[in-house]
Amino acid sequence: MGAEQSGVRAYAGAMGRVRLGILGGGQLGRMLALAAHELGVQTRCWDQREDAVAGHVGGLHVDDFERPARLDAFLRGVDVVTTEWENVPVALLEEIERRGVPVRPGSLALRVAQDRVLEKNLARSLGIPTPAFVAARTLGELEGAVREVGLPCVVKTRRFGYDGKGQVVVRKAEEVAACWGALGATAGGLIAEGFVPFARELSIIAARGVDGQTRFYPLVCNEHAGGILRVSTSPAEGVSEGVRARAEEYAGGVLGALEYVGVLAIELFEVGGELVFNEIAPRVHNSGHWTIDASATSQFENHVRAVLGLPLGDAGMVAPGVHAGMVNLIGSMPDARQVLRIAGAKLHDYAKEARAGRKLGHVNVLAGSRGELMERIGQVRGLLR
Repeated sequence: MGAEQSGVRAYAGAMGRVRLGILGGGQLGRMLALAAHELGVQTRCWDQREDAVAGHVGGLHVDDFERPARLDAFLRGVDVVTTEWENVPVALLEEIERRGVPVRPGSLALRVAQDRVLEKNLARSLGIPTPAFVAARTLGELEGAVREVGLPCVVKTRRFGYDGKGQVVVRKAEEVAACWGALGATAGGLIAEGFVPFARELSIIAARGVDGQTRFYPLVCNEHAGGILRVSTSPAEGVSEGVRARAEEYAGGVLGALEYVGVLAIELFEVGGELVFNEIAPRVHNSGHWTIDASATSQFENHVRAVLGLPLGDAGMVAPGVHAGMVNLIGSMPDARQVLRIAGAKLHDYAKEARAGRKLGHVNVLAGSRGELMERIGQVRGLLR
């Protein structure tokens, strides 16, 4: 039996003896480790920090991603490797694949998702609408790119941007030089994207197994402030059957093209009842944290199931008529006792040291109606400083 089946064989032969290697040890790794624990699966997270919070709930391996000194030690006894962070060096994934350990999702998915130009080219090749976009590596090229996509536009680094970092909205031609000064030194170049006058941002969380089986979670509506996700609600209000079907079609196309195994999120702009591609997240996603309490199978459990070759679980709501929300806790934590007094509220604390702009936890909120959900989310938000 080949390496691609080794994790499945180990799981089937000895419940609890499988070890899942996770590249990244932040809160996503922590929640993956918790989901794996429920399935009797041991985890070993690799992070570059000794205080990585995933180490609270599973094994922690500390090493440099770019120049690993202890790769053999990490892989010893590991059956399958996955990622909780899309910026793991592709060269590291390729080396692990060369050593015969399955990496799910594989290096192809991360190579595409790490580059905004490559991911938009992929979307276009699959017939998914995208904003106008042009790549630029010099100030002159950026000036030409802005002229081509039109003003206003959004200029982003091709790599490494997240939570609003690495991007600037350009509204006047005179602002291009300052934009280049702020972002132009970034390795990998820039991309100018046409501004999308969207009504709201939606995301779809999807899972694909080794056998190609797929599951789609209900569409999520996302609210951002300062470039950081603040609130997600699901199912998104007022989504037509056509929009839901297109979102699933787009996600299925991306999963297949990347030969993807695991959970993936696609962020989409809704414009006049149509969907426009924003970006891919090749991992479990912040906008899917509500699934821990509101879904029959959370995104974290389905990711673990997928990468180990196990059957995927139901991605529907835990019960008919349930509405769910997620409130991010940024920079500081509210009084836990006050949160837990709110009906339907579930507190998830990542045990991180407080810091401005840092995601320290989230609160999931469940309710029987949209109105009740928004009332309860308002109560949670009222506790935040």
